[in-house]
Amino acid sequence: MKKILLSITFFLLSISHVFPHIDHYKKINYLEYELFRNNKSIGYHKYTFFRENNDQLTIKSVVEFKITKLNIDLYKYFAESEEKYKNGNFVSFKSKTNQNNKQKYVNIFADFKNNELKIDGSSYKGPTSLKHIIGTWWNHEIIKAKAQISAISGRVIYQDVSFIGKEKIIINEKEYNAIHFKFKSSDLTLPDDKKLNTDIWYDENSLVWLKAAFDKRGYWEYRLKEYR
Repeated sequence: MKKILLSITFFLLSISHVFPHIDHYKKINYLEYELFRNNKSIGYHKYTFFRENNDQLTIKSVVEFKITKLNIDLYKYFAESEEKYKNGNFVSFKSKTNQNNKQKYVNIFADFKNNELKIDGSSYKGPTSLKHIIGTWWNHEIIKAKAQISAISGRVIYQDVSFIGKEKIIINEKEYNAIHFKFKSSDLTLPDDKKLNTDIWYDENSLVWLKAAFDKRGYWEYRLKEYR
């Protein structure tokens, strides 16, 4: 067990050393994922990267899906967000979500003077650590954070992250050398519908997010469809 823990530690440290902040995403302009529920395509999640003056990065995201049965829409979801960085450091995030006609939102900005993040969300309003990260999954730095912040409502979710191992996975007939992580809530007292329990795969070389999977009233997967 000690050897396994040491190997995971060295692996995470090597990522941190080689890829500081988000600099290695500087050649990525677009990420698109197809969303599946019980292996049926139900929607998409798209990220577009905008750069300005070589030091500012803005990522705009849109998510849309719906669950239907007998041509009747049982559940509809739409969300838009904007995430900003300067010199590789997080600056702000905002999103609006329509979750089956229920409105949710979050606004977050970095307060460097007080060394904290300020959150104004539909589930949480208040400060949290600058080291916590937005749960948008595209940024591999999330594997090192003690907590992620809900991109829907601002809820702070403390997490335990396990490195499962290296795997070869096939998405859209293309094979990837992937690194697999398991994210679980640290707080075991949370109700099951609030607990984090998600598997995430990143490309071993580029660290592009490849896939996510979780069980929640069905088996859900995000699969990389396109990146450029």
